[in-house]
Amino acid sequence: MEKKATRESYGAALAALGEKYDFYVLDADLAAATKTSVFAKKYPERFFNCGIAEGNMMSVAAGIAAAGKTVFASSFAMFAAGRAFEQIRNSIGYPHLNVKIGATHAGITVGEDGATHQCNEDIALMRTIPGMVILNPADDVEATAAVEAAIKHTGPVYLRFGRCAAPIFNGADYKFELGKGVTLKDGADVTVVATGFMVHIAMEAAEMLEKEGISARVLNIHTIKPIDDALLIKAAKETGALVTAEEHSVIGGLGSAVAEVVSAACPVPVLRVGVEDTYGRSGTVPALLEAYGLTKEHIYQKAKEAISLKK
Repeated sequence: MEKKATRESYGAALAALGEKYDFYVLDADLAAATKTSVFAKKYPERFFNCGIAEGNMMSVAAGIAAAGKTVFASSFAMFAAGRAFEQIRNSIGYPHLNVKIGATHAGITVGEDGATHQCNEDIALMRTIPGMVILNPADDVEATAAVEAAIKHTGPVYLRFGRCAAPIFNGADYKFELGKGVTLKDGADVTVVATGFMVHIAMEAAEMLEKEGISARVLNIHTIKPIDDALLIKAAKETGALVTAEEHSVIGGLGSAVAEVVSAACPVPVLRVGVEDTYGRSGTVPALLEAYGLTKEHIYQKAKEAISLKK
């Protein structure tokens, strides 16, 4: 299966959509890594390097948006969501401006860059900002569609992209609908709810379960906010147990969002696979996924545990 990092998809999508839509792109001196350099080469008059000053970049983005333009502000997730949180909250979120935050290098698959660059807290941070839409695409096709959906949406959007290449499992006929999850596989015994890089791993875990006669439903939640309440409640009612899988802290991310929905509408066991209450560390991607329990085997075990907790 062909693989491509969603940060690559982001850069290519910006360049491709630059002719169709009128928008600006800002970067904080990381254009080669975030891949906004692709847009910069094609549309230099609409690209601005704001330097290593992420808070200022968000303020510049807010000013451009206040003047009636759509603007993408890009950096690593750690610096976009973390360092510039106050400017995003007060200058972009509060006035509900048309700023799209392209956050690359999210999660632990940044690898050797280590804990200071492995942002496992960004979804939690962005979820607290009223009106902020959060998109976390799983592959190249979905990432490309997410960028266009962000442009079409009026208001702030946080787009989460990865450094590591992910399998491309969606076809050319894929239709992205903001706020609507996707059922990748139907099942009756347990539901695995995944987002971003963990989606293809969740599918592999479902195959493992299938070999033991366990029917696992797999949901791809590309929009974490607003989340697809109806799809989650339906899965809870029909399968009776859920497991969430995310390349993010188990605190405040997808697992928390799913638990909030399900506990209120249809309480069933919800177990979470993600980074526990700890920092990341340097290492190869396979070694880190294993060390932090972000593997098909770990999802498989959690799914069996969730089934055992059914009443």
